[in-house]
Amino acid sequence: MTEYFYDLHIHSALSPCADNDMTPNNIAGMAAIKGLSLLALTDHNSAKNCPAFFEACKQQGIVAIAGMELSTAEDIHLVCLFEQLEDAMRFDAEVEKHLMPIKNRPEIFGEQLILDGEDEQIGEFDTLLISATDLPIDEAIELARSYGAHVHPAHIDRESNGIVAILGDIPSEYGFSTFELRERGNAEKLSETVEELGQKNVLVCSDAHHLWDISEAENSLMIDDEPYSSALVRKKVLAMLERGELN
Repeated sequence: MTEYFYDLHIHSALSPCADNDMTPNNIAGMAAIKGLSLLALTDHNSAKNCPAFFEACKQQGIVAIAGMELSTAEDIHLVCLFEQLEDAMRFDAEVEKHLMPIKNRPEIFGEQLILDGEDEQIGEFDTLLISATDLPIDEAIELARSYGAHVHPAHIDRESNGIVAILGDIPSEYGFSTFELRERGNAEKLSETVEELGQKNVLVCSDAHHLWDISEAENSLMIDDEPYSSALVRKKVLAMLERGELN
């Protein structure tokens, strides 16, 4: 068994609210300095920087997971994680159809940079990515899962865009096996009012929009990774999340 220190909620310069310094190589480099070995890139409503992120993480010996922070029509944020990069990119193309037709204004919201494995800009996404999609939460969950995603609600201990703050609870029919917190210490208080939380496993992730926000090596998963491959680690991690069997 190998201990993997993780941060499974990180934004790149594609998210307009993130620093332009959040390039794939800067993210991977900072994570390596901090001792992390398992990362997911989860930009708002897009996975377009995930290919470059995979290249950058490989250079640092970090296992990369392709992901997305999907905004539902209710403006609830869901973390979607994919075992296969190809599935994430197919999902990206589908989500693009559900974006609100609002043009980004970089001077107000920030740039939305698409980068390559060398951190060179290869494009800029024009439609604003931080708006809600037109997908109600039940349809959003079903759609993501149809593309092979593991789905869990993001930062449930946060007032803005958290499922508890918006719905007042976490309906069991959504079938979540894992929840995400910004601070582990908030779990006990939340479990007093959210029945589902007491029965599930919790990830603690940074939701980093700046390099300094990326998690320290404090939260980890124990993974049987023999015979080692990054593909095996991704498979094992997502299976653990789906089963709710975190260490």
